[in-house]
Amino acid sequence: MPDLASRLAEIVGPDHVLTGDRISVDYTHDEGITCEAHAPDVVVHPERATDVAAILGVATELGVPVTARGSGTGLSGACIPRAGGVLVSFERMNRIVEIDTENHVAVVQPGVTLAQLDEATAARGLVYPVFPGENSASLGGNVATNAGGMRAVKYGVTRHQVLGVEAVLPTGEIIRTGGKFVKATSGYDLTQLIIGSEGTLALVTEAVLKLYPRPEFAATVLVPFRTLEEVTAAVPRIIDSGVGPLMLEYIDMLTMGSITSSAGLDLGVSQEIKDTALAYLVVVLEDTNSDRLDQDVEQLGELVFELGAIDVYVLPSHAATQLIEARERAFFVAKALGANDIVDVVVPRAQIPEYLAKVAAIAQETGSFVAGCGHAGDGNVHLSVFQADPEVKTRVMRGIFETGMAMGGAISGEHGIGTEKKRYFLELEDPAKIALMRRIKAAFDPHGILNPGAVFD
Repeated sequence: MPDLASRLAEIVGPDHVLTGDRISVDYTHDEGITCEAHAPDVVVHPERATDVAAILGVATELGVPVTARGSGTGLSGACIPRAGGVLVSFERMNRIVEIDTENHVAVVQPGVTLAQLDEATAARGLVYPVFPGENSASLGGNVATNAGGMRAVKYGVTRHQVLGVEAVLPTGEIIRTGGKFVKATSGYDLTQLIIGSEGTLALVTEAVLKLYPRPEFAATVLVPFRTLEEVTAAVPRIIDSGVGPLMLEYIDMLTMGSITSSAGLDLGVSQEIKDTALAYLVVVLEDTNSDRLDQDVEQLGELVFELGAIDVYVLPSHAATQLIEARERAFFVAKALGANDIVDVVVPRAQIPEYLAKVAAIAQETGSFVAGCGHAGDGNVHLSVFQADPEVKTRVMRGIFETGMAMGGAISGEHGIGTEKKRYFLELEDPAKIALMRRIKAAFDPHGILNPGAVFD
């Protein structure tokens, strides 16, 4: 598309517009297992919001689809470019605009990575708490997908930490929503509408994020249980105890074996307990005071023994770090083992045992293998589905999603709908809600150029 490329080059300069062989394979996919990779016609690297506005103006004029991309670490196909379209890559917009220690906020451009922000906030004794498990993920991508992660039990997900955004509408206007304040009742909350919209409503060019004091001390406690029911029954009791866990993760026996073997990790758990435990609870506590942390660990140990724990392991710091990293890499372990799909259904946390029992029945009925782990503190269940037959896998996936929704849950807890869960989302979600979402999409994007094919057909 020479006319399109030349028009975009006038905006950002020819060095920042890629076509043909200059478009690397990295731009053609994200990390989703089932996504079909394909290249855009043009990749463009804006430097500022006015560049993005001009790019969208050209795209609207020419009727060209536009897909935004951060680091490409998503798992739902939401940043895969469309045929004949433009990929807006935010690599150059990677500046931490401000860290405001008085208001405890950071202002960042969308290309800033979690690692970048964490290093900058650590130097000031602060932390941005959302951590979905991939340090190279961009803040823009996190905002677009409403990313969650293991710390959600304490801090919530991305939408709980974004106070405002600068965003460019597909019609070319630049808007600002929210700001460095925590409450407002002035009209519709456009910030929250844009968060999690997967690049279908507007392109975020700046975000205002909450920061918190960074606790100096942490402890990781590994607790084996005989059943998953005991694990999930322990979760509300732990939260009620007041120890304020940073993470509450469950890992089933098979997944624990896979991730520790893959990482070469020995946690000191005896073979006898490995043979007895069907599920593990991983609890991470943090505090600014080491004595208080020790008291919380002791209180937690006493509590979980009362709740049926087989044993309690307070892990050395190096083993704790390795276990959390291994848990974060569980997706890649499953991918390497040949998983055919990954699920991130969320249900009310008390329903996790019932939900997993129904999933096990679906797996048995269809001759499939399903294993996983998840965020026990917030009900977010991560399942690896092994079923090579496409028709059977579709039945399995639909059953897994339908069962979760029937129990008061949702298809995706943190990965988003993208292109990969779209068919199930459109089939199973309330048609009235889908129709309303389509009208919102049309209001923001009347020409339908932003990420067409993601979330909706």
